[in-house]
Amino acid sequence: MGRYDVIIIGAGPGGIFAAYELSQKAPELKVAVFEAGNPLEKRRCPIDGKKVKSCINCKTCAIMSGFGGAGAFSDGKYNITNDFGGTLYEYIGKEAALDLMHYVDEINVRYGGEETKMYSTAGTKFKKLCMQNKLKLLDASVRHLGTDINYVVLENMFKELKDKVEFRFNCHVDKIELAGGRAEDGYKITTKDGAVECDKCIVSVGRSGSKWMEEVCESLDIPTKSNRVDIGVRVEIPAVIFSHLTDELYESKIVYRTEKFEDKVRTFCMNPYGIVVNENTNGIVTVNGHSYEDKEKQTENTNFALLVEKHFSEPFKDSNEYGESIARLSNMLGGGVLVQRFGDLIRGRRSTAKRIEEGFVRPTLSAEPGDLSLVLPKRILDGIIEMVYALDKIAPGTANDDTLLYGVEVKFYNMEVKLDEHLETKHKGLYVIGDGSGVTHSLSHASASGVYVAREITG
Repeated sequence: MGRYDVIIIGAGPGGIFAAYELSQKAPELKVAVFEAGNPLEKRRCPIDGKKVKSCINCKTCAIMSGFGGAGAFSDGKYNITNDFGGTLYEYIGKEAALDLMHYVDEINVRYGGEETKMYSTAGTKFKKLCMQNKLKLLDASVRHLGTDINYVVLENMFKELKDKVEFRFNCHVDKIELAGGRAEDGYKITTKDGAVECDKCIVSVGRSGSKWMEEVCESLDIPTKSNRVDIGVRVEIPAVIFSHLTDELYESKIVYRTEKFEDKVRTFCMNPYGIVVNENTNGIVTVNGHSYEDKEKQTENTNFALLVEKHFSEPFKDSNEYGESIARLSNMLGGGVLVQRFGDLIRGRRSTAKRIEEGFVRPTLSAEPGDLSLVLPKRILDGIIEMVYALDKIAPGTANDDTLLYGVEVKFYNMEVKLDEHLETKHKGLYVIGDGSGVTHSLSHASASGVYVAREITG
């Protein structure tokens, strides 16, 4: 049985930055990264819009798994803020969290992002405009790499790491056990290729590993608590409608509290001149968005998510299952993602291919025209409609009839794993980082958590 100093489970942002920092601070350590998906160059989604128009449920989703994690084909936005993206600061302190995010940004710039731009909400006039219309613009600096440059950064980081760290791809971890029945003896990691042991283990499995993470916590008796789930739609509009915001801020995180229920609705993952895409989480097809730094790959549209937060109290505990059940309804009705014109939704009728074709917004994703009111709970749909009208006041045209709504978009949050200030579980030497911990919800926070734990290990 092989033995390592450190095994990292998951090659998403948290795992990559943990591996990077270990290789820099303690190159003598024997480190391995086990990843369920493919190497970066083999990550190819078969959906081309022509021969393959919808998800075919690949063995491992190329969008969600593989080197770079679910963030590999995202639009590469690294938000440097404690206002959103996770609660890492609650464990390590606000100043330390920001310092780590800036450090992550320096590395991204060094490995290919040097020509990209850093945006900031500091001093912007839009903060006042939002407040005047019952909206709140959250503070952040954001480095936008774009899907294309993000890929280059990941390529360069893999080149840096491949001779210093052992990578095992298509290597799903079946079990984590205490070697010898106690943490002092390290950990036994079982895969289809057999079992190996390590002194310390870093788990960084992302949101798509939520069910697996729950099983691990149950088997090792690690306490968890229910987290939230965010449910909503992805909005697609002509880019000019939001250009006054996106040209200055790029990513604007705007929060609204509904009048009817006082639910919190927020914009998320804004993609100026971008495309809408499918993604597969645990066999369920949902929607997301990408954007590119390369102007030749840009479109005439901007897309962003509108998400309603849902927190649950006793006795219900499985917030992810709730989100999945809603996504399954969409898949049942449309065979995948549904799309509806805002005007059709307000008039209480399903959209048709003809009405969408005659509209002024050309969809960037081939989705089934349908009726989102048959999928989304009324309370959530009412909140989304209120938010569209609120945004129309700061970006007139958002509530146009031809605005497209794709559904559903679900952001799953892992059960929050009980961790100490070292991001360590009750078992010494077993760390949980990134979005798989329920602590982080973003590229920057996940990456920072990887650096933090690597420094904890190297002292």
